[in-house]
Amino acid sequence: MKKIFGIIHFILYLIYMVIISIPKSKRLQKKGLVIENRIYTNKITKKVCDILIKATGSSIEVHGLENIPEDGAVLFVSNHQGYFDIPVLLVSIPKTLSFLAKIELKSWPIIGKWVDHIEGVYIDRQDIRQSLRAINSTAEKLKSGQSMVIFPEGTRSKSRELNPFKPGSLRAAQKANVPIIPITIDGTYKILEGSKKKLAPANVKLYIGKPIESNQKIEGSFKSKDLMPEIYNEIKNNLQKISHY
Repeated sequence: MKKIFGIIHFILYLIYMVIISIPKSKRLQKKGLVIENRIYTNKITKKVCDILIKATGSSIEVHGLENIPEDGAVLFVSNHQGYFDIPVLLVSIPKTLSFLAKIELKSWPIIGKWVDHIEGVYIDRQDIRQSLRAINSTAEKLKSGQSMVIFPEGTRSKSRELNPFKPGSLRAAQKANVPIIPITIDGTYKILEGSKKKLAPANVKLYIGKPIESNQKIEGSFKSKDLMPEIYNEIKNNLQKISHY
């Protein structure tokens, strides 16, 4: 019964977003009030994600919040276990936040529209040119002060397995010269992608790593280096350790 009321609450909030929040966000964007729009949409996003997670009966345990810089944009790089990774990150990270999302999400009712209002970027990994434009657009968002999330595996593992990272996933941070923060998520796949393929409660754990500079300073100038193996290994190692937290 509690889950049913939670889902009804979530649906009602989606209706509120359509009637009130999306039009207000449009007005803020039209006036060029970028920061104000980010603050407003971030507040609404956290609220709706919190309602959704509570509707499943799930809980979130967060470690490492002290590793997030108070000022400036960062690129959060996370493993991708399930659909609930995005709500978990949006509700847990104390920054205005958007993400690099697969192109299929654009067609989702309400959610796809809301992604536009939180400055989300869509990527079609089947289209190399579009993927490059998406990476460049993500870099521009970072330069403008908007923190972003990417899932370099490219798709959900639907388990605790960590799939190989797609090449070029960290290029946006290096173009924008912002820190990268590795994030390890554990347990989200149990909420929806579990064996019963229906909503179920889970104890989700989130570990936020220390910032990693995206570019090295060599002989007085900044140069890019291949951070993929370092970040992949950190997330993989933390995934093995996180069960002990």
